[in-house]
Amino acid sequence: MGSEDLEILSISIDKDALRQLEEVQKRLGYKSRSKMLRNAILGMVHDYEAFDALKGEVECIFVLTYSEAEKNHVSDVLHRFGKVIKTELHQHHSGTCIDILNINAPAKKTREFFGVLKRNKCIYSVTYSIIRDTK
Repeated sequence: MGSEDLEILSISIDKDALRQLEEVQKRLGYKSRSKMLRNAILGMVHDYEAFDALKGEVECIFVLTYSEAEKNHVSDVLHRFGKVIKTELHQHHSGTCIDILNINAPAKKTREFFGVLKRNKCIYSVTYSIIRDTK
């Protein structure tokens, strides 16, 4: 991809987030912040494409991390999806909560759950593994 194929985007980011971004850039060995952000954006697009492709009944594992101080806010979100959460494992590590969730739900509900988790500002990270869907 040549530079003539690239569009320029401007973003606003607070100083703490920029510091964290620069630390990640350094640790991962990216010479270019733009390249790192392009890869992050493509990863996000891949996640959404994977969920868009789901059909039928879906079994999926989600792993969430968030501050222990936010556990009530996250718990409220999880209670909204209580009917699709089959198993929940919760543990604490140095002020961080870690939830491992096994869900079984129609594809549409799985997409909704994923979107709610990803948009939640209290949650540090959301990772997933799709076990099966009935296409």
